[in-house]
Amino acid sequence: MAVDIATDSGNHDFPVVQVGGFPTASVSRRKLAQCMVRDCMAAREDRENWIPKAVFSSNGQGIALAGQDPAFADAMAAADIIHADGMPVVFASRRTAHPLPERICTTDFFHDAAQAASEHKLRFFILGAKEEQNRAVVEAIRKLYPDVEIVGRHHGYFPPEDDKRVCDLVRASGADVLWVALGKPRQEFWSIRNRENLKGVGWIKTCGGLYSFLTGDAPRAPGWMQALGLEWLHRVALDPKRLGWRYLTTNPYAFYRLVRYTR
Repeated sequence: MAVDIATDSGNHDFPVVQVGGFPTASVSRRKLAQCMVRDCMAAREDRENWIPKAVFSSNGQGIALAGQDPAFADAMAAADIIHADGMPVVFASRRTAHPLPERICTTDFFHDAAQAASEHKLRFFILGAKEEQNRAVVEAIRKLYPDVEIVGRHHGYFPPEDDKRVCDLVRASGADVLWVALGKPRQEFWSIRNRENLKGVGWIKTCGGLYSFLTGDAPRAPGWMQALGLEWLHRVALDPKRLGWRYLTTNPYAFYRLVRYTR
């Protein structure tokens, strides 16, 4: 995928629509990768002053959580870009003036981002998960994308008092994109809380369970289930004890908020 950053100059020029209460980017995966490249190049020009763009995703879990936790709603409101990680968000957007062109699942978008990083020599820092999985996902990325420079990594099991130390590691690495897999909502809270400590990084991209998919620990749902917005059901079938109650309680409330807070 060739990324022509000249086609996306100036401020982000895609429409933003309210879906489930979140200002959601009506943008394609390809164009989002172009935005990443452009922002990272701009950050390199002003390392001492550039505040990273916080790029979050919207799905049923997050939409429900925002209705229950004002602090999480505030964290999402502070994001620079929110993209649709769930098909129900895409379906609901059809009621808006600018329906979303496609679902941008972070697990899929990573490959667009890695390809763009390969072409434009962007550097990644991998943050989150347990030490063993963190090490494994770096190895997996290097096999998939040998031209992507991974300049650092750190597991996600550290206390808040270590935030500054971790951020110093990221900045010293010269990373352009920081991938943050700390689980929702911790990853969103952490990203907003530490933006000032990460000056010069182009993007902070939250990525939830991405590492499990890249290492093969968690299989993706069949394509037809993804297209119908049923990937959550596939995940429940694989891990009913952990996910069954979560989806049973969040899905109805998320559906309500998608209907009530989409304009």
